[in-house]
Amino acid sequence: MIMTFQNKRILGIGLAIVLLLMIPLVAMQFSDEVAWSAFDFLLMGGLLTAVGLAVEISLRILKTSTQRLIAIAVVFILFLVVWIELAVGVFGTPFAGS
Repeated sequence: MIMTFQNKRILGIGLAIVLLLMIPLVAMQFSDEVAWSAFDFLLMGGLLTAVGLAVEISLRILKTSTQRLIAIAVVFILFLVVWIELAVGVFGTPFAGS
């Protein structure tokens, strides 16, 4: 079966998500300061998947590199805002981790 470039990119996104989630998993083995629950891994996996798919959709739909760059920047900024809110509660929403 021949894999197209776009399908390889999705496979790469999945691999990147797994590798990123391995960082806290390994850190938990060596330090008590990293204490993620299964829900934390599930939530971050969902966030990373959403970011990866949003970037992939942006690359497939948008034609110019300027449009792609702006869309990807917006996706990453939104990801950072959600991540920061979940971690420390900058905006004080009920989803804050603090």
